[in-house]
Amino acid sequence: MIRSLCVLLGVAICGVPLRVETPVVMITPTFETQSVIYDADDPAIWINPENPEKSLLVATDKGDSKLTKLNGALYVFDMQGKILSKTTVDRPNNVDVQTDFVLDGRTIPIAVTAERRSGKLRIFAIKTNGKLRDITGRATRTFAGQVGTLGQPMGIGLYRRPKDGAVYAVLTRVKAPNQGALWQYRLESDGRGHVNAVKVREFGTLVGGLDLEAVAIDDALGFVYYAEENKGIHKWHADPDHTDAGKELAMFGTEGFAGDREGIGIYTHADGTGYLVCTDQIDGGSHYKVYRREGEAGSPHDHTQPLKILMGGADATDGIEVVSEAAGTRFPHGVLIAMNSKGKNFKVYDWREVGLK
Repeated sequence: MIRSLCVLLGVAICGVPLRVETPVVMITPTFETQSVIYDADDPAIWINPENPEKSLLVATDKGDSKLTKLNGALYVFDMQGKILSKTTVDRPNNVDVQTDFVLDGRTIPIAVTAERRSGKLRIFAIKTNGKLRDITGRATRTFAGQVGTLGQPMGIGLYRRPKDGAVYAVLTRVKAPNQGALWQYRLESDGRGHVNAVKVREFGTLVGGLDLEAVAIDDALGFVYYAEENKGIHKWHADPDHTDAGKELAMFGTEGFAGDREGIGIYTHADGTGYLVCTDQIDGGSHYKVYRREGEAGSPHDHTQPLKILMGGADATDGIEVVSEAAGTRFPHGVLIAMNSKGKNFKVYDWREVGLK
């Protein structure tokens, strides 16, 4: 059952302060995944088009940076939260999934993560049994020529351009300059069953905050969102060939956050409406602010005022995932998945708990 409270937020219109009520909704997870070994960070979901009940959660364990041995991993869970497979990778932070990637004439689902320590992309074909098949090509180096933390990837978002099906990876990094903060790569088949990454641009500005990690991309509308942890959430065009590709469209979420701005998820409707879900990372119980995907009437890049604030009991959340597609009979209107630091796992919520259609 959904329990609602209200938070009073001060805003101003034409210089006149107003009191606006933002509902706070308490949501309860339908299930939690089993725990990873070291440090859970970011989830993604692949919706099985043939049998949504057999959809798969793909998530990262960053590993323990103090250990010299390779100990990070990608985990695959079923829709009951059981671990189906574990694939060792080199300190992955984030992961994303793209359902329709064309590899040598075949359309397959892929999971892509960025290895922070090795500084390269790892690309995997997702198999229906929960196994991952490594299809990483030889040319997947990220932030080439950058030194130290400037060259260490963190966040990743995948973008499939509607007009031609081209798939891109957008990467954030541990420490980024205020100009050219993100780099974008086109994922291309090498013709021999593997995938390479070709850099297409540097873009994105910062206002001088702390870390930059979370990134999410709205394929249909063509927007990329990234979170400057202690400053706000930036919005740009995702298509590197857009006439305004070098222009920031909006920055929002600059006020009202108690913790860092972390994971971003996008709930989509076919008519272009939906919701942006942005994480407020709080020890013991993170919040998730829900904004209009389409912005406000007459102002599509105005995401200033959240519609709701969700509270689900997940500790110090980093990454989240949101989908609007049915993920089986328990999730007919999609899911919200949140990393839970204390449990080293992921909480999975029925979108109906949110109370927004």
